[in-house]
Amino acid sequence: MNILITNDDGIYAPGLWAAVEALEGVGRVVVVAPDREQSGVGGAVTLNNPVRAREIVPAVQGTQTWAVEGTPADSVILALECLTKDVDLVVAGINMGANLGEDVLISGTVGAAFQGYTRGIPSVALSLASLRPTGFQGAAAVLKLLAVQAREGLLPAAVLLNVNVPPVPPEQIAGVEVTRLAKRTYADTVRQSDDGKNGYYWITRTRPAWHMLPGTDVWAVRHRRVSITPLHADLTATEAMPGLADLSHRLSAEVQPAPVSR
Repeated sequence: MNILITNDDGIYAPGLWAAVEALEGVGRVVVVAPDREQSGVGGAVTLNNPVRAREIVPAVQGTQTWAVEGTPADSVILALECLTKDVDLVVAGINMGANLGEDVLISGTVGAAFQGYTRGIPSVALSLASLRPTGFQGAAAVLKLLAVQAREGLLPAAVLLNVNVPPVPPEQIAGVEVTRLAKRTYADTVRQSDDGKNGYYWITRTRPAWHMLPGTDVWAVRHRRVSITPLHADLTATEAMPGLADLSHRLSAEVQPAPVSR
């Protein structure tokens, strides 16, 4: 089995190499990842500038490794289209920090895995719910189990699996739960600075308010359970469509086709 590993924390992030070590013996691993921190870029793709990639000495011997001057999504696109062949599993992670609830909309980890999903390849975005650059054993154990399932053809390609692991040793993980996305409310703040020439701004996010309903990813992780949330590209709020019928009729009445000239 051929496995592509990427991330959004950058090529030298410890979580990336913990993932590589976890998958030794499961399949052939190739690493293609951004050459620097890219958290929060979502699925951004570089379209109007060249994207450079260079092969580097790996942190785990024997692993073909490329550093990309681009986004996580760029890294996966380059890998799948140019740098490697016949990928059977795309792994984005192990990310430092959870990707729960609305985090998935801006997560570079999820954005990277999305590129594998759109190509019909089983894809996993794997995050550890801790910002400490240590303690990856639980997440690594979960990743190995998922990769073995992929090797047996038991991981779906029709969805992207967003996996969050609680920051506890493997023996303290309370189980695994398939979940839906929770609502996770942040308060964004902006701090202004001035270097004497130009003003500039820092956007920061305060600790979120957690909406811990049973069945959600947030609830699962808070209860020391691994959360697996299946994601797909259709963001349509289908339950809202019937309620918009009146709006559609009102707008249609105002939008008249232009008369046909004869």
